[in-house]
Amino acid sequence: MQSSIMGNSYAGQLKSARFEEALHNSIEASLRCNTVVPRPIFSQLYLDPDQPPEDVKPKVEELDKELMHRYTQNGSLDFSTSQTVNEMDDDEEDEDTSDSNSPPIPYAQKPAPEGSCTTDGFCQAGKDLRLVSLCMEQIDIPAGFLLVGAKSPNLPEHILVCAVDKRFLPDDHGKNALLGFSGNCIGCGERGFRYFTEFSNHINLKLTTQPKKQKHLKYYLVRTSQGVLSKGPLICWKECRSRQSSATSHSVKPSSSASPSMTPESGTANGYKPGFTQTDSSVFNQAQSSSAVNLSGIQDLSRNKNVVRPLALPVQLVGNTFATAPLPLHASDVASGNNSGGRMNAMSSPIARPVPHSMSPGPSCVPGEQASMSSSGPPKKRHRGWSPGSPVPPPGLVVPVPAIRPLPRAEPLLSVPVPQPMLTGILQPQPIPAGETVIVPENLLNDSGVRPVILIGYGTLPYFYGNVGDIVVSPLLVNCYKIPQMESKDLDLFGLAGSQLLTVENMIILTIQYLVRLGPDKIPLREEFEQIMLKAMQEFTLREQSLQMSAQCFSLSPTQLPWLARLIASVSQDMVHVVVSQNSLAEGISETLRSLSEMKCQQRLPDYVVAICTSKIRGNEFCVVVLGQHQSRALAESMLTTSEFLKEISYELITGKVSFLASHFKNTSLGDELDKLLETMQQRRGDNVVIPFNGDINECVSSQEAAAMVCTQELDLDTETFQIYQPQLTIARKLLSQVCAIADSGNQSLDLGHFSKVDFIVVVPRSEVLVQQTIQRIRQSGVLVDLGLEENGAAYQRAEKYVVRLDNEIQTKFDVFMKRVKQNPYTLFVLVHDNAHVDMTSAISSSLSHGEPSYGLADRVINCREVLEAFNLLVLQVSSFPYGLQTMQSRISSANEVHWIQFGNMEELSQDEKLYFGLNEYSKSLQWGITSPLLRCDETFEKMVNTFLERYPRLHSMVIRCYLLIQQYLEALMALTTMASLRDHSTPEILSIMDDIIGTPGKDKNGRGHMLLIRIPSVQLAMLAKERLQEARDKLGLQYRFEIILGSPASELTIAKHFVKRLKAWRGNEQDDWFPHTYQDLEGLPCIVVLTGKDPLGETFPRSLKYCDLRLIDSSYLTRTALEQEVGLACCYVSKEAIRGPIVALDLSEKEQEKASVGENDADELLIDLERPQSNSSAVTGTSGSIAENGVSSSSATDKSQKPPSSLNFQNVANSSIDEGFATGETLKQECDSLGNQIASSTTSKLSAASSSVSQTFRWPSQSAKERNALRVALPRIVILSKAAYCLLGSQKSGHPPFSSSLLPHADVSWVSSLRPLLHKDMSTEEQSLYYRQWTAARQHHADYSNHNETTGSRSFHPRRLLLTGPPQVGKTGSYLQFLRILFRMLIRLLEVDVYDEEEINISHLEDKDVVQSNNDQWPDVEIISKMTFDLSVHDPKYILMSPVYTEQLQKIKQETSKEMKAEEPRKRNTVSMMLTKYAAYNTFHHCEQCHQYMDINTSASMSDSTLHAFTFSSSMLGEEIQLHFIIPKSKESYFVFSKQGKHLESMRLPLVSDKNLNAVKSPIFTPSSGRHEHGLLNLYHAMEGINHLHLLVVKEYEMPLYRKYWPNHIMLVLPGMFNNAGVGAARFLIKELSYHNLELERNRLEELGVKRQCVWPFIVVMDDSCVLWNSHGVQDQSSQTMEQGSTCKNVSLKSVLQHIEATPKIVHYAILGIQKWNSKLNSNPPKTPFSRCHIHDFILLNIDLTQNVQYDLNRYFCEDVDFNLRTNSSGLLICCFNNFSLMKKHIQVGGQKDFDIKPKIMVSESLTPIMPLQYVCAPDSEHTLLAAPAQFLLEKFLQHATYKLFPKAIHNFKNPVLAVDCYLNIGLQVALCYVSSRPHSVNVNYEGVFFSGLLLYLCDSFVGADFLKKFKFLKGATLCVICQDRSSLRQTIVRLELEDEWQFRLRDEFQTANSSDDKPLYFLTGRHI
Repeated sequence: MQSSIMGNSYAGQLKSARFEEALHNSIEASLRCNTVVPRPIFSQLYLDPDQPPEDVKPKVEELDKELMHRYTQNGSLDFSTSQTVNEMDDDEEDEDTSDSNSPPIPYAQKPAPEGSCTTDGFCQAGKDLRLVSLCMEQIDIPAGFLLVGAKSPNLPEHILVCAVDKRFLPDDHGKNALLGFSGNCIGCGERGFRYFTEFSNHINLKLTTQPKKQKHLKYYLVRTSQGVLSKGPLICWKECRSRQSSATSHSVKPSSSASPSMTPESGTANGYKPGFTQTDSSVFNQAQSSSAVNLSGIQDLSRNKNVVRPLALPVQLVGNTFATAPLPLHASDVASGNNSGGRMNAMSSPIARPVPHSMSPGPSCVPGEQASMSSSGPPKKRHRGWSPGSPVPPPGLVVPVPAIRPLPRAEPLLSVPVPQPMLTGILQPQPIPAGETVIVPENLLNDSGVRPVILIGYGTLPYFYGNVGDIVVSPLLVNCYKIPQMESKDLDLFGLAGSQLLTVENMIILTIQYLVRLGPDKIPLREEFEQIMLKAMQEFTLREQSLQMSAQCFSLSPTQLPWLARLIASVSQDMVHVVVSQNSLAEGISETLRSLSEMKCQQRLPDYVVAICTSKIRGNEFCVVVLGQHQSRALAESMLTTSEFLKEISYELITGKVSFLASHFKNTSLGDELDKLLETMQQRRGDNVVIPFNGDINECVSSQEAAAMVCTQELDLDTETFQIYQPQLTIARKLLSQVCAIADSGNQSLDLGHFSKVDFIVVVPRSEVLVQQTIQRIRQSGVLVDLGLEENGAAYQRAEKYVVRLDNEIQTKFDVFMKRVKQNPYTLFVLVHDNAHVDMTSAISSSLSHGEPSYGLADRVINCREVLEAFNLLVLQVSSFPYGLQTMQSRISSANEVHWIQFGNMEELSQDEKLYFGLNEYSKSLQWGITSPLLRCDETFEKMVNTFLERYPRLHSMVIRCYLLIQQYLEALMALTTMASLRDHSTPEILSIMDDIIGTPGKDKNGRGHMLLIRIPSVQLAMLAKERLQEARDKLGLQYRFEIILGSPASELTIAKHFVKRLKAWRGNEQDDWFPHTYQDLEGLPCIVVLTGKDPLGETFPRSLKYCDLRLIDSSYLTRTALEQEVGLACCYVSKEAIRGPIVALDLSEKEQEKASVGENDADELLIDLERPQSNSSAVTGTSGSIAENGVSSSSATDKSQKPPSSLNFQNVANSSIDEGFATGETLKQECDSLGNQIASSTTSKLSAASSSVSQTFRWPSQSAKERNALRVALPRIVILSKAAYCLLGSQKSGHPPFSSSLLPHADVSWVSSLRPLLHKDMSTEEQSLYYRQWTAARQHHADYSNHNETTGSRSFHPRRLLLTGPPQVGKTGSYLQFLRILFRMLIRLLEVDVYDEEEINISHLEDKDVVQSNNDQWPDVEIISKMTFDLSVHDPKYILMSPVYTEQLQKIKQETSKEMKAEEPRKRNTVSMMLTKYAAYNTFHHCEQCHQYMDINTSASMSDSTLHAFTFSSSMLGEEIQLHFIIPKSKESYFVFSKQGKHLESMRLPLVSDKNLNAVKSPIFTPSSGRHEHGLLNLYHAMEGINHLHLLVVKEYEMPLYRKYWPNHIMLVLPGMFNNAGVGAARFLIKELSYHNLELERNRLEELGVKRQCVWPFIVVMDDSCVLWNSHGVQDQSSQTMEQGSTCKNVSLKSVLQHIEATPKIVHYAILGIQKWNSKLNSNPPKTPFSRCHIHDFILLNIDLTQNVQYDLNRYFCEDVDFNLRTNSSGLLICCFNNFSLMKKHIQVGGQKDFDIKPKIMVSESLTPIMPLQYVCAPDSEHTLLAAPAQFLLEKFLQHATYKLFPKAIHNFKNPVLAVDCYLNIGLQVALCYVSSRPHSVNVNYEGVFFSGLLLYLCDSFVGADFLKKFKFLKGATLCVICQDRSSLRQTIVRLELEDEWQFRLRDEFQTANSSDDKPLYFLTGRHI
């Protein structure tokens, strides 16, 4: 009902006047009455008293059943044991039951089959079906089936578990169940029972009536958060509607495993819905909803046949009715539900606060009224811990109350007596043994002022009778005493021995010691005690190991225990008492409660009483009764969830329970009436007000004058800067690389190559300010324009549609978004869920519990099926407190978490002046020893609070704290303005804060000041505080001095006009209609913000926020998330100067000193910086609350020097993104983007007391002109905490993290085990995540609870979901916006390719054209081509460092020495980025639907689908047989010929020259590839336009498995193992040899079929694995679409290029055909002739028939193609280049022709100096270091670098080249090489008259003779180099060629390559010409 204050969702139906009147009447009546509380307003407004009369039959026992039934869900409280005559479940609706008077007639059942089991509770196969036995089992059930509980009449206390097809069960309204039955036995696994009769026989129901599913299938079974299977909601068969109260008939879906007490509030009956269902939501949030119970409204009871009409239940008692039934509590269940924060869960609720029935009719009531009234309980679900202040029943009335009794773990199945129906209509308990019961004394709370809390310990708790509303039973520590069974590996993890689990006696002693140690201020914490227990067990284990004793040695005898217990308690100064009893715990508890009720005023109570029972029968048992005022209240309050205690507070405010407190605070501390005083002051002041600014507080001006006062613009207020800081860039890059990892993971969940655009939506919690703040960030960052989503002009308005808040309208907005996702498959959408920790409720549980409307919305959106399945949608969840998302059932893989950089490692990243100051820093700052610490606890205030808490035991402490706080602020205001006498009554803390808030604007000429934030979670209390403060401020005339703002998530900011005017004036450039939307917009405004709402939602505050008052955050906040998010409000970036003082004063280690001194030299920079123009100064963002702190003035991200380390593959993307100057938008939020530097924690933590400048350290600057710049110094906020929070957040012993980190991480999760390792201080956030994933589980209502596979029990991660975590206000928004930007860049990069763009070399060597060609010929003419001379010069730019080939033109060129390039330096080749077209070749990273088959990455059709074939042929060149292996996929076998028998590979099919097929190319394509299994462009599907083609990959043997894995659908040609280290020459040699051999085989085969030999197609294509795109240049269709305007170059497919070349007339007359290399100048340069005779590289059509006798040099590593071209040309064969096509080659950074890593063969030491190329050769037989590299490779490398030594005369002397016979070798850029062939009839360059400066003979054959060499002339002093395979052939060659005639040799001129003799070194000899 309280929600009406907050604006109920039913307001539409409600006339506000009528509502106010009802509310007024209700409150007034409640204040006046002392017996029956009047009807609550909702029943007055909504509930019609005229109810159908037939429902009202007085059967009290039915009421009883109903009451109990509420608690039967969830396994928590099981009443199924009730043994009433008419058993609760068998109600009168069973018409077919025989009359209860006649004897039961057994139903005629088939006899059980022979030999089968007939035991009750077991199936006929003998398997146990009882829930008790199966509750911990993992039960697999088929999809569509549910687990339900059946009741057997012979086993009333048991439920049998069955699996039933849910189609045969009713829906939520008792409808739509299919007739019939389908079920399985989960005992023996038998399936397919189609009749319930048959099934009931199988499970031994042994019925006396005809089996009916409606009657015997009673409950859904659900799993609790601990995984225990337990009884859930009733199955709602339609008959049961008549007897079930509306609550249960309302929809309870089994899957939601609703907890019991959520149902009472939710029901509908007779079409009524109780009015509070929606607004009351948060309580019913399943978490702990059960901890309070209530009747939903009139229909609940009046529909019930058993309400006693004439009795009216007083309103305040109805809520407690349910608790009065005897409720067994299984200790084991307590465990399962209890939330470690001590919150109560379902099972514990009933005991928490039973209240007696007060059935006294009010004297004036007419019976008709009472019926309606009796049922109208307050629409409120309250925790039992809070008595609603029920009046004591008048004397003389019988008020028997049933007992409440938790059962022990030992006997979970005890049946519990249920009250028998009494004719009198009064509930009466059955007799219970006296020793087992505790009667709670009357008026316990009133008399003693204490509501005792009983902590369940070990053993059986007794029944409680009587005034049970005055006690609370808490399961806080119960789990600590239940030590789980553990496997030995787990025990080893904790260092425990199996035998050493503690005895009960040890636990009792430990508990007492723990309570003694707690002292008067602290309350017991489950986590703390668990750590103590673990430590104790470890100690025992160590002791046992060292003493070799058994466990018995440590046990205590029953006589020792009481004595030792009392001994330990004796040191507690009477705080802990021990009570020992012999028979049962009831004695000890009774005695304690009795002594409490009889206590005299002056007596001091112990805080804790430990009741121990040393029973001989049951062993030792114990429990703890908490009597301390502070402790008992804190424990009771901590059992409520946040939503519940906020409801409790609303309830107290609405029902007027606070009236006594409120009236107390109507007076000041001096006793004067507050309002009157204020009125007097207002009258005294008249129309004058305190001067708004720039004047003392005593100066007054008229209000008109005050309103008119204007201030000047603050020129140094940078409101427009937006920057992304280094850490944000780093995080954005980490996010991007994680996305790439998902794409590369191989599970096909993300195909980045598919997308060309990025779009996004940001989902934020329900906070108006947060929405505006996020929109502002998006505008400022310019991301919409960068992603191309919006035009520049429109982006500002359109930003709003990218941010959606989780409210009732989200579904429609989200559906629109999902529609966009489906319609744009080529756009990658990113769904950012910001502050993802705020609502984790599952949609299903929130709908059942009628939670707050916004509950469960996040789950509905983020986890819906469309989101999970959309292949083009990434989900990025962002959270500062991600612990609730990191459970055992998490949907996010831990690999997909991106954590903010740990601050320690960021020292090196940048030299900014802002440091992040977060939770850890606040905690550590307590050790700095400064006079005014940053974290404070106001002790004076806490003492005052304690006094009031004792005075008002029935009110929630937050109400009391709030009233007191308001009064303190009011008195401080008055003390500082008019009534100095009040000063002594305000706490110094509050006085100094208010002095600052009021005083600062007076000292500033523009009125700037500080912000104070007061955090009040309850909306009603916050409104009260705001109104009271505002009223006092206005009456004191301060309304122009400072503003008071209510910060509510539901509404926008409202600020007085004159303050808006002032803010606009400071900003200077705002439009007229500008209005502050975010807290950051309030930068500089002196104000008090009262921040309300259940959680802070990530709003960023301005830098002028100076004080955070968190005094209301106390022991109700016992989870890590709840506590840390409150303190997160104060986290921000601070200036280094702010903390420099303490750092310098410290004694740091040297390293730390260096780090600290970084701050020393930036004072000057700072000043300079402040002068920077506004546009890119990042120092203060005026509006940025987070502000400027984020600004990092020295490193504006625009600064080029800040390029991030390029860790990502897509680094260019990332780098370029930074360079785009982000100084465009406006201010950035601290959280987000004002990301300062994070060096913070490591340095700030070192600050110590040693600093002399202490008090100055945190002095917020006053604002005189000369200190204007000081305002820029961002300082940490000052936080005032409650005592409880201070104890948890203050650092423990130095070096330990604050204790808050050990608390339960989130209210929606629970610990998996009470034994678990500690969170230690050095744990990174990644390690914490793994810790929580192992040790916490989602509770039932948590959205992730359902995330485990029913069949396998494993959880499933959503592959496209990421989690970004970082501390609060660190800059996460900025980093994810930057991530979107670089993600887009990367996608564009994936659509681009870097191709080489280099101009041709040696252009000047071109010969004059001697042949005229027409420019539009499509094909070359053999006649013309053969007349052209071959251009010997190499023009391919990759050969720029090679020796030029000598031509006659070369003589004319003088090479300048200055142009020389050093060959050693790796050259950076020019590339340009091109968009990929539809005709490109791709690597493995490309996936699309079309080429999916071609790539065939289908794992099922894996390797087995290809076959391995050996193919052997003899090579004349090698002089031996060669065996190659083919790997041929099944789909490609048609290209080969196999023998008839045995599938022996015979040949590869070749087409005929005459074939004309437009859908094929004739030539087989060979691609040699090495080291590029992923990156090689081997996917030719698109380049070939999808037509059939024969493509063979040529790979080395050792790389074959990798290539086969990535290209399973390609034919592989595997080279023999001997070539594993060979160069590219070997691959080309073998391709050519194989192809020639195959040509011969095909000719023979086709000859038999009548085909002439010369008709077989003789060409093959040999192309590199980096050819990416092909272009045609202007020859073909001129009108075709061009690539660039005005050029004639267009992109074509490889297919069209090959088909064009293959169509060349007389093609068989050409030896090699090819195309030119592309470069960007091709289009602008004058067009070449269409065809030329020149060198061709990289992509050739090779005629293997013509070139039969020209071989590639198989030993070569470099220049093998130049060598081959020269040989081919000298043999007189035609080489023709088609210049109307060009080839683009991709720059691939990995693999290919890589140099060997030259290392010594025998490593002597690790750190060797690099080996220089001149060391690659040595004298034969020398002691030189031998190298592990092939001889040929060493030789070629040596020749490249040894020009000066070998051919000194040739250097820069192109007139006198070096003569090379039959070979081309690169001997250095400075030397020209004249190639001459020794073959007879060969074509050679004209060397007449040339004097050679050297001679190179390389492995020369018999064609080179002495006569041949005598044709050439050499300069005197020319040098010779003869290279041979071994020493003997070297000697023979010199003799055979008669070299010694003309050349002079010396012995020392013989060399060998530096190999060992095993590696066959090459030998060479040098000499000089005589």
